[in-house]
Amino acid sequence: KVSRRVGSIWVVIAMFIAILIGVLGLTMVHAGNLEGVADSERILIAMATKLSSFGILPALLAGVVMAGILAATISSSDSYLLISSSVSENIIKGVFGLKVSEKGSMLIARITLIVISVIGVIMARDPDSSVFQIVSFAWAGFGGAFGAVVLCALFWRRANRWGALAGMIGGGVMVFVWKFGIKPMGGVWGIYELLPAFLTSLILIVVVSLLTPAPEQEIVDEFDRVKAIKD
Repeated sequence: KVSRRVGSIWVVIAMFIAILIGVLGLTMVHAGNLEGVADSERILIAMATKLSSFGILPALLAGVVMAGILAATISSSDSYLLISSSVSENIIKGVFGLKVSEKGSMLIARITLIVISVIGVIMARDPDSSVFQIVSFAWAGFGGAFGAVVLCALFWRRANRWGALAGMIGGGVMVFVWKFGIKPMGGVWGIYELLPAFLTSLILIVVVSLLTPAPEQEIVDEFDRVKAIKD
């Protein structure tokens, strides 16, 4: 319960500050205090640079802001390292059931990291690319593929593995279909691809779970045991 409260409060604070930065940056641009900011994604850097010109203390605060941006970048790099290690452990061994030595796992992780780095460099070389659009599309993929699965796993005891698999595949595919096939039509179809992908995943989970055998009794008992736990 405490963890839930802390997490929820922190999200509200973080999102409020993010919106506040955008509002202040837009106001400063319109007021003529920030000039030459062609890329809106760099508004925080421009604001920090402007702040550093007012003396030592503001310059130190600007340095903290810059350090925060660098910390966010490093945390992303750390996530890529974790992804590269999970390829050999979760995909090669877990999904395909292949036996790989410790040396082979390390080699696969290094190759995966190199591939991720090359893709990142290629994307960064495009001057017209948008970090926000890339992240937005990535989160649509996460939400479309796993959002409904997680909710059904937590709140619906009839959901089974086949429904979850169908929901993940269907939701993930719908993200690409809606983004590149339907959304360009505009009008009422121009909505964020996360919504139709989530609904597609949810429908598939319900339909496929009801058409296939119920979960094993061991899974049902675990669901009931966790549900009975009181805060």
